[in-house]
Amino acid sequence: MKKVIFNSLCLMLFAVQLNAQQWGDYTLYSTQNGTNAYLVDTLGNNFHTWTFSNTYKTGYSSYMLPGGILLRSVAHNGNQLNGGGMTGEVQKVDWSGNVLWDFVYSSSTYCIHHDICPLPNGNVLMISYDVKTSAQVTQAGSSVSHTTFWPDKIIEVQQTGTNTGSIVWEWHAWDHLCQNYDNTKDNYVANIVDHPELLNINYNNTSQTTDWLHMNGLDYNAALDEIVVSSHFMNEFYVIDHSTTTAEAASHAGGNSTHGGDILYRWGNPAAYSASGTADFSTVHDAHWVPANCPHANWLVGYNNQQQGSQHSYVDMVNPPYNGYNYTHVAGQAYTPSTYDKRITVNGQNPNMGNSQQLPNGNMLICVAQSGYIYEIDSNANILWSKTVSGFIPQAFRYTGCYISGTQPSTPSISQAGNVLTCTPTGSSYQWYKDGVAISGATAVSYTATSTGNYTVVVKDQYGCGSNASTAVYFNNDGIENVNAGEWKLLPNPSNGLVFISNTSVILDDYEVNVFDVTGKKLMSETDAQVVDLSSLTNGCYFININQNGVDVFHTKVILNK
Repeated sequence: MKKVIFNSLCLMLFAVQLNAQQWGDYTLYSTQNGTNAYLVDTLGNNFHTWTFSNTYKTGYSSYMLPGGILLRSVAHNGNQLNGGGMTGEVQKVDWSGNVLWDFVYSSSTYCIHHDICPLPNGNVLMISYDVKTSAQVTQAGSSVSHTTFWPDKIIEVQQTGTNTGSIVWEWHAWDHLCQNYDNTKDNYVANIVDHPELLNINYNNTSQTTDWLHMNGLDYNAALDEIVVSSHFMNEFYVIDHSTTTAEAASHAGGNSTHGGDILYRWGNPAAYSASGTADFSTVHDAHWVPANCPHANWLVGYNNQQQGSQHSYVDMVNPPYNGYNYTHVAGQAYTPSTYDKRITVNGQNPNMGNSQQLPNGNMLICVAQSGYIYEIDSNANILWSKTVSGFIPQAFRYTGCYISGTQPSTPSISQAGNVLTCTPTGSSYQWYKDGVAISGATAVSYTATSTGNYTVVVKDQYGCGSNASTAVYFNNDGIENVNAGEWKLLPNPSNGLVFISNTSVILDDYEVNVFDVTGKKLMSETDAQVVDLSSLTNGCYFININQNGVDVFHTKVILNK
């Protein structure tokens, strides 16, 4: 198979010349309830097809794994729960169509549905219904009665055999509920808006509601060890901590965030937690992070299906208020930003499903599900490539030939010495990125950083195959060393909350103190402060900068350990 891919890449040179602005080599798609999955080239021609029997029709998502392996969800025959996007089964299939893994997770009390997400460790994240009884719903403070109620859970499954898998981690929405309806219940809170980390069981809950959240899009951020998932019926997406144990995920403490399985960040519909603000999403799918080597790296993205008053769907992108492994939030208010940071108008409207993929050269692949229309645009929204097929296409993704053949180099890492960043292991060539944008001329094994930002690197081998982007390294100005420090001192460091500022050689006035997190996000700014209170922040690494008359006179790293 690798030889086939290599030969095809040689033949693709002509197509690449004709389509020089496109990114990648092949587009993967499969139709919902169909029996085929397709890889098409940049000319729109079928390059490879997988064919399945009617017993194993595609449920929702299909992804490529390195080496030409297809990871797909299957509409399982025999599901006891029924609803939109129901799958119940996941398969790994090799290039020749041999089934390497066939995992069924379906019963009268649970069933996987919609999206799946392959993890770097080889495991797979899956969304599943988590059926609750009438008594459980009443005990949770529901304002209406239900025979059964279907909140969601997320499971991480490790393959243990051809037809078996072990759940090695799980998170349940049911463990993170609140309500202000019944004060006799343990999850009662006086004000919903004071608890955005929890889901209000009585929001969008009627006697007709069974499938309450209808989660549908799933993604993983390896650098943060966090998960984002979108909810159709709540018109929101949620970020949760994956670094927890399963026990911590059921609680409100633990993990990198120290908040257990509580919601770390949510966006799209402030009314869902009784905050004021405009609802940006009207049916949302495909929550995901922008990859590290793309413009707007680490922004969050959702496919906004049915924005009211519009004949179009949208791809909405937001830059979250990162605060270490947490997200800055003002009590009683909606999470920022107040509206999307970037919106891309889709060529058409689809009432549900659909996705987008942000590409390293600034292009974007968009899938308009019900129209069977897939197209690639550049940063100016010019259409570079398109294909229309019969049937509903929940998602489509673009891949390089190197990734599919399994010849893609392993993901590199970055070592740092002052302002010199070095890629390891070495390769034949390199490309450095700052905040997801390629740095012109930065193609050596090391790069000397000169400005604040997140730096990543991609390594290429002798055949021109590029790796995934490294985990980002944050560089602050000239590193984290003091600049023109003079007699400036910030003590103690590490700090338990209060940082005292002193300078024996200047009068302490007419200066500004700024505090940044590791992503470069400004968290606070004070004038002529001699004490900076960091106690409202979570434990971790921060950068403090002192500016006088528009000139940076001092900056240093401070470790907060309360």
